[in-house]
Amino acid sequence: MTLHSRYPALSDLRDRARARIPRFVWEYLDSGTGMEATRARNRTMLDHVLLSPSILHGEIVPDLSVTLFGQTHPLPVGIAPVGMSGLIWPEAEHHLARAATALAIPYTLSTVATVRPEDVGPHLDGRGWFQMYPPRDEGIRADMLRRAREAGFSVLVLTVDVPVASRRERQVRSGLTTPPRLTPRLLAQVARCPVWAMGMARRGMPRMRLIDDYAGAMKGLPSTKHAGYMLRTSPDWSYLRWLRAHWQGPLIVKGVTRAEDAAALEKEGVDAIWISNHAGRQFDAAPATIEALPGVRAATRLPVILDGGIEGGLDILRAVALGADFVMMGRGWHYALGALGVRGPAHLADILAEDLKANMGQLGLHRVTDAPSRLSGLPVSSP
Repeated sequence: MTLHSRYPALSDLRDRARARIPRFVWEYLDSGTGMEATRARNRTMLDHVLLSPSILHGEIVPDLSVTLFGQTHPLPVGIAPVGMSGLIWPEAEHHLARAATALAIPYTLSTVATVRPEDVGPHLDGRGWFQMYPPRDEGIRADMLRRAREAGFSVLVLTVDVPVASRRERQVRSGLTTPPRLTPRLLAQVARCPVWAMGMARRGMPRMRLIDDYAGAMKGLPSTKHAGYMLRTSPDWSYLRWLRAHWQGPLIVKGVTRAEDAAALEKEGVDAIWISNHAGRQFDAAPATIEALPGVRAATRLPVILDGGIEGGLDILRAVALGADFVMMGRGWHYALGALGVRGPAHLADILAEDLKANMGQLGLHRVTDAPSRLSGLPVSSP
């Protein structure tokens, strides 16, 4: 039995991962905030985007490739940053970095990953993106940029949609702290997940290594008070200008949902707009990212990246049809790791590629970038 026969969709990987990851870790990965309405809205509004099949095109040999920042990627999807990735699955950052290099797609390392930029950057073949939660201290800020650049990261991503800590009630109820403390309650959950437990036993419980370099060892904090907030500030426009002046490569701003903000960011010299509502983890009355896409697309000539609710190749086509140049996924790659370990990311990439090809055949599309020509109804509206 092949992986495709056992796990033909992302939902299959998610189900298996849930059984192999301790509950407190699963809640960290899978939860949103509030009633999780924003997370549900991401999915619902994607389903409202309709595409019209076109006929009599003969045999289709789909071209899935896209070009971004001068690099051609064989798939229009990359790996989004996930904080404490190495808690979700042992050595997750290393596995995902190696997978991204093999697939020739971008891998984004979070400031609050469990490894340092120096640990994975040299293995990314110039396709590494470094996601920055903005440090308050200018010296720390400059040093992080230096380290990311010297480690080989070519793109800087400034996340702007986390000005304060969110509540993430499911995560709080799970008992997770930062750094994790294995209470008897959590140890009982770990005991039911032997593969995860053995992997963690080899490396020890993960920490935010980059943050530790600047803040030293940190005592456990409530899960609503992310350890990164000890160094972080809420950036403003002058902060963005400082970054633009001090980072020589492409600069992306992640967390945009308003057209007005996209237009202003273009004027400030950023290189791409990343539409994101933080997967519903920050604010529970945000528009779905696919709702925000038409307005943002109309407001800027910059490349537009989108995440939020993407579960397959058809969702990628929906995003491209509405104007996205590239799509990012975060949770999905971790579902794949949790389900299949090191084999998971490559299998997820196969799922996405095969789904893209099947749907492009139905639509009569030779190139993924031609998806806008098949846009049918548009029951979503920009904010």
